[in-house]
Amino acid sequence: MLAGLDKIFLTLSTAEFIIGMSGNVFVGVVNCSEWIKNQKISFVDFILTCLALSRITQLLVSLWQSFVMTLSPPFYSTWKSAKLITLLWRITNHWTTWFTTCLSIFYLLKIAHFSHSFFLWLKWRTNRVVLAILVLSLPFLLFDFLVLESLNDFFLNVYVMDESNLTLHINDSKSLYIKTLILLSFSYTIPIVLSLTSLVLLFLSLVRHIRNLQLKFMGSRDPSTQAHKGAIKMVMSFLLLFTVHFFSIQLTNWMLLIFWNNKFTKFIMLAIYVFPSGHSLILILGNSKLRQTALKVLRHLKSTLK
Repeated sequence: MLAGLDKIFLTLSTAEFIIGMSGNVFVGVVNCSEWIKNQKISFVDFILTCLALSRITQLLVSLWQSFVMTLSPPFYSTWKSAKLITLLWRITNHWTTWFTTCLSIFYLLKIAHFSHSFFLWLKWRTNRVVLAILVLSLPFLLFDFLVLESLNDFFLNVYVMDESNLTLHINDSKSLYIKTLILLSFSYTIPIVLSLTSLVLLFLSLVRHIRNLQLKFMGSRDPSTQAHKGAIKMVMSFLLLFTVHFFSIQLTNWMLLIFWNNKFTKFIMLAIYVFPSGHSLILILGNSKLRQTALKVLRHLKSTLK
C-alpha cells in the first residue's frame, strides 16, 4: 500500500502530466492539421510542432519515472532499468531544450529591433540561423552519450550489485561522480544561456519600443502599446518558467542520484513538469491561430454540455 506522501506525489505528477499533454497535443494537432490542409507549414509552426512532440515524449518518460520510483523502487535501482530511464530522459530533455532555444532565438530575431550590424545580419538570415543552431545541437547529443557512458562507469565503481538492488558506497569515487555531473550540466547550460540571453534581449527591446511609443504621445492605451505590453508579459512568463526549469533540472540531477530513495526528494521532480506544462499554455495564449482555435474548441464543448 502506498504511503500518504507517495499518493500525493503520484497525484500531482499525474495532474501536471495531463495538463502538459493536453496543451502540447493541442499544439501538435492544430499545426499538423494545418500542414496537411495547406500542404505547407511556416517555419515557426514547424518549430512549435517539433517542440510539442518532444515535450509529449518527455512527459511520458517523466511520468514513467515517477511511477517506477514510487511503485517499484527495486526496479528503478536495477542497473539496466536505471540506465534506460537515464538515457531516455537525456534524449527527450535534449531535444526539448534545444527546440525551446531555437524558438527563443527565432522570436528575438523576428520581433526585436536593434541597429547593430551583426544583429541585422542575423535577422536577415533568421531561418538559416535557427537551423544552424539545431544542427549544432547534434554534437552535444553525442557528447551526452559519451558522458553517460562515464556515468555508467561511475555506477559500476560506486554501486555494488546485490541481486536486484544497488548499495551506494558514499566514500568511493566521489571525484568521478562530481566531474561526471558537471559535464552533464555543461551541455545543458549552453542552450539555457542562449535562451535566457535571447529572452532578456527581447524583453529589453520591447520595453524600449514601448517607451518610444509613449514619447510620441501615442498613449498607454494605444493598440500597439497594449500589444507590446502583452508581449512583455508573455516573455516574462517564459523567462520565469525557463529559469525554474533550469534550476529544478540541476537540483534533481544532483539530489536524485544521491538520495533517490528519499520520499521528499521525489517532490523536487514535480518542478520539472512545470515548464513543459505551463509553457504550452503560454504558447497557445501568445499565438493568435492557436488561441482562436482553442476558443472555438471551448465554445463547442460549452455548447455540447448544455
